[in-house]
Amino acid sequence: MILTVTPNPSLDRTYEVPALHRGEVIRATGERMDPGGKGVNVSRAVAAAGRRTVAVLPLGGAPGALVADLLHAQGIEVAPVPVTGATRSNIALAETDGILTKINAPGPELTAAERAHLLDAVRAQSRTADWIACCGSLPRGLAATWYADVVTRAHADGTRIALDTSGPALLEAVRARPDVVKPNAEELAQAVGRPLATIGDALDAAERLRALGARAVLASLGADGQLLVDDAGTWYGSAHVDTVRSNVGAGDASLAGFLIAGGNGPDALASAVAHGAAAVRLPGSVMPTPADLDPTAVTVTADVPVDRVLGEPAV
Repeated sequence: MILTVTPNPSLDRTYEVPALHRGEVIRATGERMDPGGKGVNVSRAVAAAGRRTVAVLPLGGAPGALVADLLHAQGIEVAPVPVTGATRSNIALAETDGILTKINAPGPELTAAERAHLLDAVRAQSRTADWIACCGSLPRGLAATWYADVVTRAHADGTRIALDTSGPALLEAVRARPDVVKPNAEELAQAVGRPLATIGDALDAAERLRALGARAVLASLGADGQLLVDDAGTWYGSAHVDTVRSNVGAGDASLAGFLIAGGNGPDALASAVAHGAAAVRLPGSVMPTPADLDPTAVTVTADVPVDRVLGEPAV
């Protein structure tokens, strides 16, 4: 079982539009409403693969109730922590050329009692978990050290933990030695305080996170593929994608694929790449099923193309 923890979940509305023009009326060609948040998306991808997952998340108000209903409808077990503030609602505008514009609300501020209940829920649910995936931003009311505390508790209970966050929360948490962290290129650049122009730069940044304490780094580089760096070695994975429909949740699908495949080594990296490539071909934040995957399009190698220039350099 894969347990996900999403401290700042959302109700996500995605509109597909021909093009985005400021100040004009834009008629959407498609729309979706999904439960949102990085950990929520990981649970959705795990459930789509036919595996058991439990989602721990604070929920409040009508948007929170709708998030829970949508998760239940997708076969996901929900361990809600009731909060007084309403769960945030986010908007994504997906253009036909693949450009995505997102508007993310801040979310509610958790009280001291709600913070304690959230930690208790994670510990209670983790007793039967093979992995805990802690994902996303921290809501107001949670200190930057919160993820680090969860990592320490998980390891004390003998549970492996994956982390997908950014900024001070990431830097604090890596010192607690999470089993794997999954930054994207922008988050890598922010963590090491320097721009990334090549895959070699991304590799150096991943090694820096390992030096700070992360046991393994799974780095998503968008269209430029993914890197896996751990004690056993370094691998680079990529997949050809003809058409990008939406990249919402693609990194979360990748993390789910990685954990589903065991969470270590080149086979898990191949699964991560396959899941991420499948996700970008789907609308909104739809998570791929096994039928959507194309393992034959995936290449994994220990020969990392360090001189390859990133299509979208990270600063």
